Order: sequence, then C-alpha cells, then structure tokens
Amino acid sequence: MNRLAACIALCALFLISGCATDAPDAVSADRPNVILVITDDQGYGDIAAHGNPMIQTPNLDKLHNDSVRLTNFHVDPTCSPTRSALMTGRYSTRTGVWHTIMGRSLMHPREVTLAEVFAGAGYRTGMVGKWHLGDNYPLRPQDQGFETAFYHPAGGVGQGPDFFGNDYFDDTYVRDGVQEPVTGYVTEVWFDDALAFIDKHQDEPFFLYLSTNAPHGPYYVEERYAKPYADQGVPDVMARFLGMITNIDDNMGRLLTRLDDLGLTENTILIFMTDNGSAEGWANWREGEGAWTGFNAGMRAGKGSEYDGGHRVPFFIRWPKVDFGGYYLGGGEVDQLTAHIDVLPTLVELCGLEPPAGVALDGTSLVPLLHGDTTALRDRTLLVHSQRVEYPIKWRKSAVMTERWRLVNQNELYDIQADPAQQNDIAAQHPGVVDSLQAAYEAWWISLSTSFDEFVRIGIGAGAENPIHLNPHDWHVTEQSQSVWNHRQVRNGMIGNGYWAVNVEQAGTYQIELRRWPVHLDEPIEATNARLKIGEAEFEQDVSPEATYASFTTTLEPGPTTLQSWLTMLDGQTRGAYYVYVERLDG
Repeated sequence: MNRLAACIALCALFLISGCATDAPDAVSADRPNVILVITDDQGYGDIAAHGNPMIQTPNLDKLHNDSVRLTNFHVDPTCSPTRSALMTGRYSTRTGVWHTIMGRSLMHPREVTLAEVFAGAGYRTGMVGKWHLGDNYPLRPQDQGFETAFYHPAGGVGQGPDFFGNDYFDDTYVRDGVQEPVTGYVTEVWFDDALAFIDKHQDEPFFLYLSTNAPHGPYYVEERYAKPYADQGVPDVMARFLGMITNIDDNMGRLLTRLDDLGLTENTILIFMTDNGSAEGWANWREGEGAWTGFNAGMRAGKGSEYDGGHRVPFFIRWPKVDFGGYYLGGGEVDQLTAHIDVLPTLVELCGLEPPAGVALDGTSLVPLLHGDTTALRDRTLLVHSQRVEYPIKWRKSAVMTERWRLVNQNELYDIQADPAQQNDIAAQHPGVVDSLQAAYEAWWISLSTSFDEFVRIGIGAGAENPIHLNPHDWHVTEQSQSVWNHRQVRNGMIGNGYWAVNVEQAGTYQIELRRWPVHLDEPIEATNARLKIGEAEFEQDVSPEATYASFTTTLEPGPTTLQSWLTMLDGQTRGAYYVYVERLDG
C-alpha cells in the first residue's frame, strides 16, 4: 500500500468510527506529513487574494486557491500568546503567556505541545525561525518536543536575548542551544533550513513548524523588494513591510516547488497562518505622506487591538487528494468561528494521533467543518484579550466573540455580520446580548485566574544548559522601574531594572557574572559598584568602570527563587545588569 492509499484508508476509517485515534498501528508510518507555516505581524489584508490591490503574493494566492480557507479564524492580538495557544490548544493565559516581554512570554514547561504530541506518535519534529516562548531551559523548543530547532531568541531580531548586532543579514542564530553564524537574509535562511529538514525526512512522517520573524520589525529587506512599492507611492516603512511579505511569498514558492519535486505534496498537510493583525500594512498611521494608505480588508485596527483587525488572520489548510466524503482539503471556505486553539485537536484527528492525556483543551477539532458540515460550531463563543502587563487586568483590551456578535472591552457591542468594520456600538439596543456575553467572559476570567500569580521560571544549574544567559527581556518589572527589552535601549544605557524568576535545578557552587554588555562584546561595565540578590541573600562589591564584569561565587540550594542585580554608575544612578551569566561549577 503506498502512502496516499494508506491515508485515504485512514480517513475512511475515522469517518466511519468518528475517531481518528482508533487507527491501527499498521498505518502509522504512512500518516501525513504536517508543515505549519506562521508569519509574524502579517494581517488578513496583507495578501493579494484577500483583495489587497497593492501587494504581490502570487504563491500565497495559489495556496489560497488550492486550500480550505478559514475566513473567520482568530488568534491573540500579539505574538507570544498566539504561539502558546497554537502549540497547546489552550488559551494562552492558562499556559503562563499573556505578554511578549517581562517574563510573561514564557510558556510553562508542563504544557503539552504539538511537537510532543507528534514526537510521541513517532514523527520527526523540527522547528525553524521564531519561538518566543522562552530561551532558557526548560522552555526552549528543544525542551518542548522538537528533535531539532534552529531559531533566533526572543520576539524579534534586535531584542534582548538575540545575538547583539543581528540585523536580518548574515546573522548569528541558535541551533539546538548553540550559536551558529549564517550567511544570507533571515527569511531565506529559515526556508533553506526547512527545506533541508524536509529533504532529510522525506521518507518518514514529519512535523515541521516554520515560523518566520518577518515581516516583524525592524523592517529590513533588500531594496529590490521594497522599491516597487515605494515607486507606487507606498510610504517607506510600509513599502519595506510589504517587501518583506513578498520575499516570504517567494520563499513559499520554493517550499511548494520542493514538495512537488519530492512527490510529497499529496500527503502533506500544509497550513499557512499568521500570528496577529497587521503591524504596518493597514493604514498610513506612522507617516503623514504617501499616495497609498494601506488595506485592511474592511476591518478595524491592527496588531495589538481587541477589534477584529487585531486578531482575525488568514488560515489556509491544504491536503490534496484526501477525500472527506466529497469535501477536499484542496479548496473551499469555512466561515464558522474558529481559532488557534483548534489547530492541535484538528491535527490530532487528521493524523490519527493520541490527544494529550489528562489535558483540558480549550479548542475543538475542525474536522466536521473540513468535512463540509455547515451547521457545526455555529453556536460557539470564543474569547481573546491583550494583556501586555505584569498581571492581567480584567476586561483589558478584550473581545467576546460569537458568529454574530463582538463584545469589546466589556460594554461595546457590534453586530459583526452587519458591521464588520465595528463602527456602530449597539449595546444599548441589545442589553440581553451584552449580559450573556459578559457572563461568558466572567466564567472565562475565573477559569484563567489560577495562572495569574504563578511564575514560569528559568532553570539554572541544569545539565541541559549550563551556563545560562539571562537578559533584560525577561525581567519582571515593578512599578518603580521599567523594562529594557531591545538592543537600542541597551546601547543607550536606559535606566531600568527587574528580577528574574528562576528555579535552581541542582544544589552546588555557582559563579554569577554581571555585565553591562553581552559576553561576546566584552566591553566595560561602566559602573563603580555591583550588587546581587538571590532570594534573601545579598552580595556586593566595588568594581572598576573599565572592568568587563563583576563576578560572585556562592552556594545555592534547589528550588524556586528570584535573582536581581544592580550596577551603580559613575553619576550615582543605578540600573540592572543587562546580561547575567550563571554557571554551576561542580557536578
């Protein structure tokens, strides 16, 4: 039996039984491959097939036409929350993720990820690109089910833990925990590595998570991609943003061609989606000039917003030649309300996998919709919010969604079918609807609240990562200080401080270095005094401003604690050490 025939037999089996996980072990080697491509900050309107008359995306347009499109698909309004929900099938706040910095972009290691589900079924698992769910043990992609991982730390190039000096061209990234210099433009580097993974595992089932950091800022791309847009009156930042998407499109063409050349197209589930609404393509809000003011598919607002423009995104799923009772994953539209939390249970069913044991998923399988059931899930309610704060705030930037209604920020009500631009608040006319949706939010909030006071901790002293590198991107910041999360702020010496929530994995003797610059630069500390606090223990020493670091040695016992540092500068002000290196010396 060839792989295609086996997959058709598998599909027939779960259509009859209603459960793909009953599939016999004999077909496990013939399960479909899965490639999940997610781009960063590309909105629903940033694809020509969605009506944008300016952008050029011929390969995505073809994939759009060859796929089932979920046209009412929602994610969180920002990066890390979307990724944690996508990986787990659970609302992001449950996983410990509700921000993109400040230690709240770290996903709890107890969560069961897509990669762990696929690996448990014998799939080869690979991750390429942006992770943004934790850069230290036990939070890295290689700690979370990925057999191989090639990625940049943090949420973007030029942010705290990223290799200092990266600029999208000829950068240094991380392969399975080890820094690796590369040659070429970032998106092409990611796709090169993804294609190599596919080539290597073409004869065995694989799950590939390809997560580009483009078109997230900074907006760097070759001039040949940006200039055609600038020549048509697109403002500079937006022209570069659109150029980055066109570059992604070119690379998607490479991916589609390679699958054809290897004969993998028919038995590969290919998903394309994005992580939140458009950052720069929907309005000329950053610059006051330009003939083109953007395209947002008629929606209100963009990235970070509680309105649909912030969280309704593209979702294409293609699995050619696989017949679900006359409905193919090779064309058509599904308009029911769907979301990132549905991806894990859907892939579990499509691929005949065992769902995570003992895990309460928030999402549901979309197989009935893909099978053409136009009545399924019509009555569901979904919720999103944007909590870019240390502790979640009730009703902050929130949306309660049904097929017809959007309750925004507790008291605004929109009929999304009659008013997709969300311009007319009709809460006063429908008090019963408002009450019902508020009650749904209240129950959801209570269910999330157990996560609010829990820290996701970085492990120190573990054999899997020793030494470790801490950076200000993951500071928990108090009201008396401010976050320092990118390289520009570090260069400028921004005054800020915070503490890291850590877990001492093993008892032992530890050396802790405080630095103003990352270790590979080895530049002066620019301070006269250094202070360190771990739990209740404090240490202090005078230092020379020309020294490159201050070093402390102490013994630590296992368990959760916090770590914070202070550097007193020549002018008497203090700030945290931006970079701290912790190494267990014994064992």
